[in-house]
Amino acid sequence: MRRVLVRSLGVLLLAGTLLAGGASAAGAPDPEQRIDTAEPWVWPIPHGIRVVAPWVAPPHAYGPGHRGLDVAAEVGSEALAPASGVVAFRGDVVDRPLLTIDHGGGLVSTLEPVESDLSPGDAVARGQVVGRVAVGGHAAAGSLHLGVRLDGDYVNPMLLLGGVPRAVLLPCC
Repeated sequence: MRRVLVRSLGVLLLAGTLLAGGASAAGAPDPEQRIDTAEPWVWPIPHGIRVVAPWVAPPHAYGPGHRGLDVAAEVGSEALAPASGVVAFRGDVVDRPLLTIDHGGGLVSTLEPVESDLSPGDAVARGQVVGRVAVGGHAAAGSLHLGVRLDGDYVNPMLLLGGVPRAVLLPCC
C-alpha cells in the first residue's frame, strides 16, 4: 500500500516544476503527504539551496525522466547525509563517483558526484559530512544529484525533504 501511494505521489507531485514556476498535474503539493521516516531528512548541502534540475516523473518504469533532483553545489564543497543510515556503496559507476546510503525501511539515497573516504558498512548520521562534491556523471559541474529509492522504486526526494526552505529577506541597508 505504501509503495503504491508513494509511486502515485511521485507521479502526481512534480515539485521541481513548482520550484521552476510551473504547476504540477495535481496542483500544489500537500505537505501532509510526505513519506514517514524516523527522522526528518535534510538537504544534502549545508546552505544556499537552489534546485537546478527538478524531479521529473517518468511516464512509465522505463520512460525518460529525472529520477532525483540536482542542487547547486560548488565542486569541493561538503556533501551531507540526508538521513542517518549505513553506507551501502562507495565507488565509481561508469564516469561518476557515487555514495549510496541505506536508511532502512526500504529507503536508499544516492549522492553523485561525490568523492568520499567512507566504506560500505560505515554508519552515518543525518547531516554528517559524507564526502565532497566532485565532477562526472549526468549532473552538471557545480551541482549535486540526490536520488531516492523506496523498495527499489525511485521516488521524488521532495517527499522526504518537505519542500524548499522559505527565503529569508534581509534589510538591504
